[in-house]
Amino acid sequence: MDTFADYLARIDHPQHQARLKEILDWVTKQFPQLMPKIAWNQPMYTDHGTFIVGFSVAKRHLAVAPERIAIDRFSDEIVQAGYTHSKELVRIPWDHPVDFSLLQKIIAFNSSDKADCTTFWRKSL
Repeated sequence: MDTFADYLARIDHPQHQARLKEILDWVTKQFPQLMPKIAWNQPMYTDHGTFIVGFSVAKRHLAVAPERIAIDRFSDEIVQAGYTHSKELVRIPWDHPVDFSLLQKIIAFNSSDKADCTTFWRKSL
C-alpha cells in the first residue's frame, strides 16, 4: 500500500481516509495482478498498461471511476446498491456501506473486457 500512503495521508477526514484505505487494500488483495498507481492525482489500478479503475474523494462521497461502459453495464445494480452515478463515475455516499460484490463485478468486467486492450483508455465506439 506504499503507493497510496501519501495520498491517504492528505485526506483530512479520518473516516474517509479509513474507508478508502479499506477499499484500496481490498482491491489489492482481490486483484493482485493489477498495478496500483497514482495518476491524475488519484489512486488507480491498471493492468498491462490499461486503466481498470480509479478512486477519488469528495465531500459527500467516494467516487469510483471504472469508465463509461462498465457504468452502463452495471447501472441497475449501482442504483440498487443505493448509489448514484454519472456517465463516468459511481458515487458511494460516506454513510452507505460499500457493496464489495458489485465492486468485484465491475473490476472483473473491466479486467476481462480490456484483456486485449493496448491503450490506456478504451477507444470510443
